[in-house]
Amino acid sequence: MIVEDQALLAMELELVLGESGCDVVGCAMDQASAFVVAERERPDLALIDINLLDGMTGPRIAQRLVGDYGTAVVFLTANPEQIPEGFAGALGAVSKPFDEQTIRAVVGFARQFIHHHTVGEPPRRFRLAPWLTTPPNDIAPH
Repeated sequence: MIVEDQALLAMELELVLGESGCDVVGCAMDQASAFVVAERERPDLALIDINLLDGMTGPRIAQRLVGDYGTAVVFLTANPEQIPEGFAGALGAVSKPFDEQTIRAVVGFARQFIHHHTVGEPPRRFRLAPWLTTPPNDIAPH
């Protein structure tokens, strides 16, 4: 699932994800449409921009997707200073602009987490969420 309000970027992400073997189940440009897609599709992975058409709603979307559906979330942002403390349950964040290679590596990292519940080597230009670097006994539920 892609949550991005820049249509061209969303289309580019959809193409890269498709070429990486992902089924993109939906694209959303704001919180309301993101929740509609998530409820219908229950995605395994969501790439979410922090700042959307309706404001800085990316972190709220991420919390709900992680909490309600167990979705793995990666933030996309042009403003790294806006990444929420603790990352709102997301695996990490990628700063814009990014290239196809970075997105492919992030998808591979997320797949490993989704399927094997392990944290591999973080891809370049990927800021790993702090909760993933905490020893297992100290990880708080997200």
